[in-house]
Amino acid sequence: MILRDLIAALDRPLATGPLDVEIQAVTADSRMVGPGTIFVAVRGHQQDGRKFIPMALENGAAAIIADSASETGHPEEVPYIHISDTRSALAVIAGQLAGQPSKKFKLAGVTGTNGKTTTAFLLHHLMKRVWHRAGLLGTVLLDDGEEVKAANLTTPGPVELNRLLASMVDHGCRGAAMEVSSQGLDQQRVHGIAFDAAIFTNLTQDHLDYHGTMEAYAAAKFAWFETLIADPLGKKPVAVVNTDDGYGEKLVVQIGDRLPVIRFGFNVHCDFRANNLKQSARGMEFELTAKGKSFLVRAPLIGRFNVYNLLGALAAASAMKISMRDAVAAVAEAPQVPGRMEHCGTRDGISVFVDYAHTPDALENACRTLKELNPSRLITVFGCGGDRDKAKRPLMAKAASTYSDACILTSDNPRSEDPEDILKDIEAGMGTSRYRSVVDRAEAIRIAIHAAGKGDIVLIAGKGHEPYQQFADKTIDFDDRREARKALAERPEDNPPRKR
Repeated sequence: MILRDLIAALDRPLATGPLDVEIQAVTADSRMVGPGTIFVAVRGHQQDGRKFIPMALENGAAAIIADSASETGHPEEVPYIHISDTRSALAVIAGQLAGQPSKKFKLAGVTGTNGKTTTAFLLHHLMKRVWHRAGLLGTVLLDDGEEVKAANLTTPGPVELNRLLASMVDHGCRGAAMEVSSQGLDQQRVHGIAFDAAIFTNLTQDHLDYHGTMEAYAAAKFAWFETLIADPLGKKPVAVVNTDDGYGEKLVVQIGDRLPVIRFGFNVHCDFRANNLKQSARGMEFELTAKGKSFLVRAPLIGRFNVYNLLGALAAASAMKISMRDAVAAVAEAPQVPGRMEHCGTRDGISVFVDYAHTPDALENACRTLKELNPSRLITVFGCGGDRDKAKRPLMAKAASTYSDACILTSDNPRSEDPEDILKDIEAGMGTSRYRSVVDRAEAIRIAIHAAGKGDIVLIAGKGHEPYQQFADKTIDFDDRREARKALAERPEDNPPRKR
């Protein structure tokens, strides 16, 4: 495309130099610059892209976009575009160069603190059952319609995101589901993406190391819906909102009548409402009231929180014109979501579950769900990540100790922090609850499973699907599910049943 045409879509660009330049690519990484590439100098949280303009020019940049005038000077034959918001400029140009793939099929985004991965996973399953091919962009997996592989980021940057969406279109996907993180929203990664449905799951304490306050965290989520109201790419998106959540209700009030809304939850004002929930270790069933009809929903999932995930997926499917009868039928064969209340085995009457729960709310939901299965004891293994929101550590402890009969505190991803210091922060919230601190996570898992007796449930929380553990000086291969299965296989067989 010609540079003049590309920048016409930007907000008040001030350009110098020749604009009849052929552009083939755009990047914010100076190492990826080559002939025909626009370099966008983005000011990040750790790096200032303006410092890399000289490197981009050395690598043959066809044009430079920055939010300030050039301080180092640049060749006159290289166009220089001054614009106030470089992140949105990067996203807009990435979409144009990719051919605006999000306009060419149905796309649903899922945002919120908890439930993003499961909701997107479930919606992707519904799409595939009905449409045969569908894409998935999430924390755990990427599915472009032909290949399924592990994901790196919850929400990819705009260049990679548009490339992935374009590959889904090329592979015959009729739609896609993707997770939309608050950092991704704050950093404009989905700016210019055309959504058909936007799901809001809930908002609880997390990521305050990044956002600072709950108000700022909520504002990052809500701002996405404001951009959907503007709808610059011509779709008519629908907001799908959990109004049992306080922030969800605030979002609906803020949206007003400017955007179509589908409310979901258990309360009587919901458009997609769950009633008469029944569950066991094998799964759940509930009555769904939606669009003036009732449906019996059966799913191989457990937990009230998964009812919300199912409701969000079903409501979004409806917003994208998928038959509710077909969607409900597909739910009965929903897949296990990796690391989300994943059953990792049973031996000698002991059941082990691995869950990604790493916020106070998510950990409370996981513990409460398993406690409702009426185990002899619930033993919970958990920790907290280093270099992250320290204020939630005692809250995590309170959530686990309230519903667990015993806890083993251990390392999560300590990163640059001393694991012992993290454990002390968690211990402050344990009160008089029965617990033990074991720094080595593999050892903590082994101790919990070997100490369990018949009828006990062991929950290993915090890392879920992650196949690694991060330390200050290294990242090691580590998987809670693998360690759980290993500990079960090696477990002594003579542990007696425990009294309640």
